[in-house]
Amino acid sequence: MELRPLMALSAVRLRLFFREPGSLFWTFAFPILITIALGMAFRNQGPSKNQIVVVAGPQSAALASALSAERGLDVTTVDAAEAGRRLRAGETLLSVEEAATPGAPFVYRYDPSRPEALAARRLVDDTLQHHAGRRDPVPTRDETAIAHGARYVDWLVPGLLGMQLLNAAMWGAAFNIVNARQRRLLKRLAATPMRRGQYLLSYRVSGLVFVPLQVIVLFAFARLAFGVTIQGSPFAVLALALLGSWCFGGLGLLCAARAQNPETANGLINLVTLPMMVVSGVFFASSRFPHLVQPLIRILPLSAFNESLRHVVNDGASLASQSFPIGVMVVWTAVTSVFAVRLFRWT
Repeated sequence: MELRPLMALSAVRLRLFFREPGSLFWTFAFPILITIALGMAFRNQGPSKNQIVVVAGPQSAALASALSAERGLDVTTVDAAEAGRRLRAGETLLSVEEAATPGAPFVYRYDPSRPEALAARRLVDDTLQHHAGRRDPVPTRDETAIAHGARYVDWLVPGLLGMQLLNAAMWGAAFNIVNARQRRLLKRLAATPMRRGQYLLSYRVSGLVFVPLQVIVLFAFARLAFGVTIQGSPFAVLALALLGSWCFGGLGLLCAARAQNPETANGLINLVTLPMMVVSGVFFASSRFPHLVQPLIRILPLSAFNESLRHVVNDGASLASQSFPIGVMVVWTAVTSVFAVRLFRWT
């Protein structure tokens, strides 16, 4: 097959891309902005402190001092009316009132329907009992274990790359092809000596050119800003990104196959991309959805990409161990490409 028309068409696609500042923003800057926002919002700050109030009384200072020694508690001393108000407003988990007379019990007030209030009650009681001289009969020892790739931002970045590649493939191919069809450019191009398949293939080729740069920019920024590291092979990450982009490109061509105007193309693109970005685990785990739909979610192309990339990036898995999600992407690539070519209209 003569490659000169394909290379010329691909070069045209690249020049058009660089002439549009919006394309550069959505391809490179937008994922970084999302990473900054969500990485800061959900950054690891250690366990949050439980908000506790001590009702003011003769021994409230000593009681508050004993509770403040526990790192998991944020203790404030207030009067009884204010303690009741904070409990009703949900501003505190627990109020502690000292014993009215020697030997009388301390009073814990909390909402038992709040699991965190129950945990705070146990922590407060253990702290006070130890302060009063209780000794545990069984010795224990704490050992910290920090897992690589366990933070939210480590989990988030692979999903953002998947979203980035999906949007680039869908909007870069479908929207531009439909624009050309509406302006009657496809009909003129079909009359030239080029092979029709080369025109469609040029969108796929030009899209792949930017994939290595997208991977490098996103992961380099995530490493510098949040310490995100790739536990597996960087070449495996790049290979998955190329396969994912090629797979998503097939979806883009299928959406553009028969759409006659940009409005229809917009609707089709959103119909494909928005549900996948919700259920395929871009911003939160797809395991939150019912077990009944899990098999369907797992065979979506974006789900397969996110699953395989997270295993490589966060768990250090090899490509060979990701045969199922890779197989899902290969099947989607083949099916969408075949149907896109057969259904494609040049007029």
